[in-house]
Amino acid sequence: MTILSETLDTLYFIVPLIIASTIPLMLVATGALYSEGSGVVNIALEGIMLMGAFVGAVVMKQFEPTGTSTQMIALIGLSIGAITGIVFSFFHAFASINMKANQIISATALNMFAPAFAIFVNRTFSEQGTQRVLLQRNYRIPSVPLLGDIPIIGDLFFKGAYLSTLIGIILFIIVTIILYKTKWGLRLRSCGENPHAADSLGINVYKVRYAGVLVSGALAGMGGVIFVLSFATSFNANVAGFGFLALAVLIFGNWQPKRIFFAALFFAFMRIIANTSAAIPILNQLKLDDTIYRMVPYLATLVVLAIVSKNSAAPRAAGEPYDPGKR
Repeated sequence: MTILSETLDTLYFIVPLIIASTIPLMLVATGALYSEGSGVVNIALEGIMLMGAFVGAVVMKQFEPTGTSTQMIALIGLSIGAITGIVFSFFHAFASINMKANQIISATALNMFAPAFAIFVNRTFSEQGTQRVLLQRNYRIPSVPLLGDIPIIGDLFFKGAYLSTLIGIILFIIVTIILYKTKWGLRLRSCGENPHAADSLGINVYKVRYAGVLVSGALAGMGGVIFVLSFATSFNANVAGFGFLALAVLIFGNWQPKRIFFAALFFAFMRIIANTSAAIPILNQLKLDDTIYRMVPYLATLVVLAIVSKNSAAPRAAGEPYDPGKR
């Protein structure tokens, strides 16, 4: 009974954390799928997440002293994060599509700009004069009605959960259906595979690519707010590399939503194990240095990408500026 009780306690501890890590990774990687599926490589996900997290946290902090309900504030923060992501990703879309700039350089510029901008603005205008935006409320749902009463499963998945988790799952399902079950989704994927063929059929490649990049911005911006709600309960000018890790999830998932889900779950599991090894009895008994556990996610990323990249199914036209004059 002691072993069983210890195992359950460990599961109750790490499973909610794994789920909380999986959702932003899954959403942001799916956003990258939309962008690359349309033909625009978007490695600015880290910067977009950071901007979404920053603006979302600032807005939520303004609502906290009011009588607005906690979950409504979370919804407002997620919406603001999505809008911020759309606005910020527009610059990458304009540079990549209209100006035909190098997409890697354009995205890198945004990644460098985002933290500097957030730190400067917050230190300049916040009352404390620091870069940190601290949220006062607890955005967990103590127990989901009915579902939280289910033995074991209720404790694992429906107690201490976040509204953003449910929203993230619903969004993932919706964007997957749109991408593979609608005419617009087919058009978007055709622009990433063969934009000239799509153009010959009357599809506006520029508009479709803009839409793909802006959708990726919306999902990445929401992912930034989800990160703040689920882990930090504050914004401190970083999102712990989730944007870059989402790119690894996209590649590991071979640009397919179902595989992206399992890839996000895998990387979330590795990340949580590395960060909570001291609280897991089995790992703690091994008496290994914490540094070894912290190395594991990155080593796993390198090994997995080395294996998976051989069978890459990336869109053929991803990263190539569209020129109607070329055939």
